[in-house]
Amino acid sequence: MSSAGKTAAPVLAGPAVRSRAPRARTTAAYVRYGAGKLGGAAVSLFAVLVTGFFLFRLIPGDPVKTMTGGRPVSAEQLASYRREFGLDLPLWQQFTDYCGKALTGDLGTSYQFRAPVVDKIGEALPNTLLLTGTGFVLYTALGIFLGTRAAWRNGRLGDRLNTGLALTLFSVPSFWLGLLLIIVFAVGVGPIPGLFPTGGMESGGEEGFAYVLDVAHHLILPVVTLVAVEYGQTLLVTRSALLDEMGSDYLTTARAKGLRDDLVRRRHAVPNAMLPTVTLIFVNLGRTVAGVILVETVFSWPGLGGLFYQALSVPDLPLVQGLFLFFAATVIIMNTLADLVYPFLDPRVGR
Repeated sequence: MSSAGKTAAPVLAGPAVRSRAPRARTTAAYVRYGAGKLGGAAVSLFAVLVTGFFLFRLIPGDPVKTMTGGRPVSAEQLASYRREFGLDLPLWQQFTDYCGKALTGDLGTSYQFRAPVVDKIGEALPNTLLLTGTGFVLYTALGIFLGTRAAWRNGRLGDRLNTGLALTLFSVPSFWLGLLLIIVFAVGVGPIPGLFPTGGMESGGEEGFAYVLDVAHHLILPVVTLVAVEYGQTLLVTRSALLDEMGSDYLTTARAKGLRDDLVRRRHAVPNAMLPTVTLIFVNLGRTVAGVILVETVFSWPGLGGLFYQALSVPDLPLVQGLFLFFAATVIIMNTLADLVYPFLDPRVGR
């Protein structure tokens, strides 16, 4: 029999070939998912760039006249200032110049500080990160701990008290709570003496370890304000997710095997219930930096929030625009990171 007439034997795919195909499909699906999220983030950033440029030009007041401090200035000098900062150009040309420079990392020069906006943000950023980083770690840990305990004791007195307090503090404006803490614990009310500074980051004149203690002393009230307002959201999300998991069959099976409730909670229920909380943590990382403006303003903390308030009062357009873009970009980037990480936590996402 000729070779042409022979029937070819079927080629059987080995385990490596069979396992490689689903993995390739999963990778391709994740790449498409990630590209869509990154594209959406880029569109959002451009929308923020456009919104920030036009929004702050609606603020009443002439920044050039504000910079002169009320001194009598001739029309020629005002015109010279406007040429120096590009305010004499048509609005569309100001916008295109701003977008072109922003894409290269140049956010312009501050009117009042006569320094690059990027440098001013870099100077104030460590102070904001100290405040927000400390608050973030504390309110995240507190929210997860109390949310877990509240869910495991659902309906009991401790659960009702925790949930009620969290809802109350979550609805309190941060600036109002900050002012209240200043009145009670910084100024002093009745028998309560003033224990903490009313504002600022340091008293001045301290060095070494004494300086660290001084900064920590100034940090207490702003951090307490931030933690009190923010921990409730983490508590409520953790509690809700854990309550959803507690009715699952695998927990009943784990108990039937004789595992203690504490072990069932720590090894089985809590890890699965943490998926929404992990997403919230990423979102809060960006939102806390952007939302600390009021807290920093109330406590005169020399961070990005205080800088934004200063710039808004002039108005210092390049600095306001740069800070607005920075705040919004932080939120967008953290939301995008949460979206990109979530498929690794829950494989059903992104398929």
